[in-house]
Amino acid sequence: MRKLIAAISILFICVGLYIVFLYIPSRAARIYGPPDASLSMLKRVQYSALLLWYDGLLTQPLDLSGTEQPFTVEVGQSADSVANHLRSAGLIREAEAFRSYLIYSGLDTSIQAGEYQLSTAMSAMDIARELQDATPEEVTFVVLPGWRLEEIAEALPTSGLRITADEFLHAAKSPPQEFDFLTSVSSVEGFAYPDSYIFSRELASAQDMVAVMVRNFAAHLTLDLRNGFEQQGLTVYQAVTLASMVEREAVQDEEQALIASVYLNRLNIGMKLDADPTVQYAIGYNILQRTWWTNPLSLLDLEINSVYNTYRVAGLPPTPIASPSLGALHAVAFPAETNYFYFRAKCDGSGFHEFSETFDEHLQNGCP
Repeated sequence: MRKLIAAISILFICVGLYIVFLYIPSRAARIYGPPDASLSMLKRVQYSALLLWYDGLLTQPLDLSGTEQPFTVEVGQSADSVANHLRSAGLIREAEAFRSYLIYSGLDTSIQAGEYQLSTAMSAMDIARELQDATPEEVTFVVLPGWRLEEIAEALPTSGLRITADEFLHAAKSPPQEFDFLTSVSSVEGFAYPDSYIFSRELASAQDMVAVMVRNFAAHLTLDLRNGFEQQGLTVYQAVTLASMVEREAVQDEEQALIASVYLNRLNIGMKLDADPTVQYAIGYNILQRTWWTNPLSLLDLEINSVYNTYRVAGLPPTPIASPSLGALHAVAFPAETNYFYFRAKCDGSGFHEFSETFDEHLQNGCP
């Protein structure tokens, strides 16, 4: 009899051990996924049992018809605090159940601070996974003054947008035809207005992106600017071309109107513009310097055979060479009134220039 009781006791112990150490973890894993590898055996059993106890609190949404609402995870906020915040916001049923799932799955240590859009149509498990990625639904994309289209394209791979550099460049070669200043041109170079743009991560196409930038340019093209360009004898397209050169040449913004006056004075007498930025544009990407703007230019560079080489070809280059800022556009519309025909960088490294009326003065301004 004692042997029978002992055998039954051993059987119960074995069944109990099986249930505790095999069945419960196995069943929890089928429902909630594998446990975090860093958990001890006892912790795996403990949290597996808790998850099975909580059952639908984790797997069932509160309200399938629920709408999205903003939810913020602060920097340094603990998993406990996040769980309580979710409960207070009415997004989950039970904070302790949510916390147990986080620990079981190992997600408690990888919650990211940031802004989220959560809904009661999501289960607690869905919300836990969502909090691992704080990538915003909207992306701020910056176009800097003086960037050429290729530089804008290069910023796309790390922007968070799904548009590729090649897609952008292809779209940029098909200008929106709704604007008079882009009639019969082959690129939007110069018209991707420098600004901070907020795009949806799901932005439909590169064409949409290009259109937004050009519309932004059009919004800043005031009647005063148009009239100013006309007073200088320039079309909008010619003015943007000249402004793009001013943008690249002026290190100090306060000199933009002076540099614009030099170029306009040269144009008015038929003198070549001799503008370094146009040669840089013609050269393109410099592999050694890892830049689109080779600096300094060599004498050989100045001989490059290109319609953009204003040391060899008189007049404006055929297209803008970069995106000018509003300041550069304003400088072309309302240049300083000067008799300057020459300028060169000061020798003090300040980025300012020496301006002169004659070539002899220009030579005298050379650095020792």
